[in-house]
Amino acid sequence: MIKLRNIDRYIDKRLQRNFILKGIDLDIAEGDFVSIMGPSGAGKSTLLNIIGFLDDANEGEYYFLDEPVHSLNEKQKSEYHRSYIGFVFQAYHLIDELTVYENIEMPLLYRKVKGSQRKSMVADMLDRFNIVAKKDLFPNQLSGGQQQLVGVARALIGSPKLILADEPTGNLHSDQSKEIMETFKKLNKEDGVTIIQVTHSDEMASYGDRVINLQDGAVTENNPYEEE
Repeated sequence: MIKLRNIDRYIDKRLQRNFILKGIDLDIAEGDFVSIMGPSGAGKSTLLNIIGFLDDANEGEYYFLDEPVHSLNEKQKSEYHRSYIGFVFQAYHLIDELTVYENIEMPLLYRKVKGSQRKSMVADMLDRFNIVAKKDLFPNQLSGGQQQLVGVARALIGSPKLILADEPTGNLHSDQSKEIMETFKKLNKEDGVTIIQVTHSDEMASYGDRVINLQDGAVTENNPYEEE
């Protein structure tokens, strides 16, 4: 599903080149559940953003479903992101001017889903995450944990082939964290959804089938669970 070859991401400052990612080679198959781990500044979120078409590599090749992403224009990348990917951000990225209902509905509007179907799908998500009572509230009226639940519901509503999650449980209490991870696990095992999450938590990483460790922008370990 995903193939990265010699991916570099860097920032040039005067005569110095600072690498965020250096020489990343990675293969992720459809149906994988991958956890990306590493210290702060290791390049985890940048890698996730490149995979999710939110950022571009400076060098290297990226293939998504056999399509050469490095050769696509911005409109094509946007279409792939909208059609195949659900993104859960650490900082929520909810739209402040929209209600909980409207935030969750937004991906369906982009995909031109009919009104009656949108209503049913949003209702299902509100019920699944026990936030029916919050549907008419705005993001600033919610706790951090509640905002993250809305972000997860928004990511899942379009039935994406790939879920990218940047610290998806970082602002949730333990019960909510387990609920989110069990939801991801079920989507992965029963529906075949590919999931890539960035996490600092060994417990959250253990829900996945594979761990990729980054250090200073490079992959240091690709599958520590392989020999267990």
